[in-house]
Amino acid sequence: MRKLRLALVQMEVVPGVERNLETARKGVKKAAEQGAELVVLPEMFCCLYQNSEFVRRKEPKGGQIWQALKEMAADNSVYLVGGSMPEEEGGKIYNTSFIFDPEGLQIGRHRKVHLFDIDVPGGQQFFESRVFSPGNDVTVVDTAFGKVGVCLCFDIRFPELSRIMALQGAEAIIIPAAFNMTTGPAHWELHFRGRAVDNQLFMAGCAPARDVNGPYVSYGNSIVTDPWGRILGRLDEKPGILVQEIDLDAIKAVREQLPLIKNRRKDLYHIGLSGI
Repeated sequence: MRKLRLALVQMEVVPGVERNLETARKGVKKAAEQGAELVVLPEMFCCLYQNSEFVRRKEPKGGQIWQALKEMAADNSVYLVGGSMPEEEGGKIYNTSFIFDPEGLQIGRHRKVHLFDIDVPGGQQFFESRVFSPGNDVTVVDTAFGKVGVCLCFDIRFPELSRIMALQGAEAIIIPAAFNMTTGPAHWELHFRGRAVDNQLFMAGCAPARDVNGPYVSYGNSIVTDPWGRILGRLDEKPGILVQEIDLDAIKAVREQLPLIKNRRKDLYHIGLSGI
């Protein structure tokens, strides 16, 4: 059986990059000590979730945050999906997740494709597009356990992206995210169970812990769902580490029992990257 122990580090995010990096270091180390082989940090784990902070804390690849993530992966011999950070390149800022292997080599990078712009009467208002530029890549990386897809938060709401990753061979989709108290209670669990069922693979979402006094209140509830849509593990709103073993061979069994991918009507419709 192809087993993978993955860990979601639901950490408190506070003002100051150094303090958050130290919390992340401790979380990754603790997860590795519990046997985790792939560790995930939350979206914008390094700074407060507000546009002014994204601008203030932006860094190029190779900067302080990138280097710290590289060291976390290598020091603990784990694959690391480094949450996300405000990455600066070419005069633009991206909401970027860097992925590292157990030797600390960068094996992938996902720039958030769909920017989080929301204006709900009586609820949340936020416009990422005022700071960030969108990425243009579907991200699937090779690991010793198989192919893993990575996207960020709002990306989960667009089913085409998850389906493309599944068609490219992803057996698990990892999503650093920060749903809020408007969208989280309504759609968080629904999306992770739904995408798992649609694509018959594992889904994992890692969020920051909830700080009701912060500028952006995260829903928390980091979660792992299986190819049948069941919740394998879930945290509450408080800081914590969820270590969950998943059996990647279960994907084949589910797809044989309920052959959704196989029975797509490619003569009637198709899905693919732009230009295909």
